[in-house]
Amino acid sequence: MKSFFDEFKKFILRGNVMDMAVGVIIGAAFQAIVTSLVNDIISPIIGLIANTDMSYLVWTVGDVEIRYGAFITAIINFIIMAFVIFTIVRTINKVADSHKKPEAPAAPTTKVCPYCKSEIAIDATKCPHCTSELEK
Repeated sequence: MKSFFDEFKKFILRGNVMDMAVGVIIGAAFQAIVTSLVNDIISPIIGLIANTDMSYLVWTVGDVEIRYGAFITAIINFIIMAFVIFTIVRTINKVADSHKKPEAPAAPTTKVCPYCKSEIAIDATKCPHCTSELEK
């Protein structure tokens, strides 16, 4: 049983798991900010234009309320979150690409036979196509 807990502890303390946990916590906090932005700023502005508060738009069918205004608000939340995440990832990728050193071109592995112009191995001493002796 002790080895099980030791293995679990090793798993939890691995970098990827901790990074993911921090990401989830920050994501949840950021979601609260985006929800507030949509509910407290964007929805009232749209409400001024449309003369209504979107979060309270409902369609009543019998005894059932279909809250399509809340659904529209959720869609706006999603679009804002997707845009912000896209912007963050794009910025991170640009920063990472700017710090990369350009890769040196790979050393050639072939050369051209000066007699028959066939492509041959770079360390060949005799052309396999025309059987000419090659200089090193």
